[in-house]
Amino acid sequence: MNIIENLEKEQMEKLSEGKNLPDFKPGDTLKVHTKVKEGDRERIQIYEGVCIARKNDGLNSSFTVRKISFGEGVERVFPLYSPNVAKIEVARIGKVRRAKLYFLRALRGRSARIADDLAAAAKAKENNKDAE
Repeated sequence: MNIIENLEKEQMEKLSEGKNLPDFKPGDTLKVHTKVKEGDRERIQIYEGVCIARKNDGLNSSFTVRKISFGEGVERVFPLYSPNVAKIEVARIGKVRRAKLYFLRALRGRSARIADDLAAAAKAKENNKDAE
């Protein structure tokens, strides 16, 4: 590895220290806990939606979450190693056959639903029991 990759790896370890970054993929429903600063106060706000894309690029890794808010589709791109992302929770594991789910932008209502991956959910639950 060259010097830049070493520096990036150190920064990634430093930024993910104390955070539990779960394994997630496009199609999963995520709860992203973000730090919001209002004046001199800081609070945590939860943004819940479907992960439609993930970009794995070392320190520049990011993921896109889409939700429907008051009938309007809202997408937000979160840097994976941002200090403003306090925590990421996987609410549901979806079963999809694409890496980028941009086609969901054109769908509304029932047709925009993603099937649950029950086998993966059971496996994740089993792994959580073993970890405890």
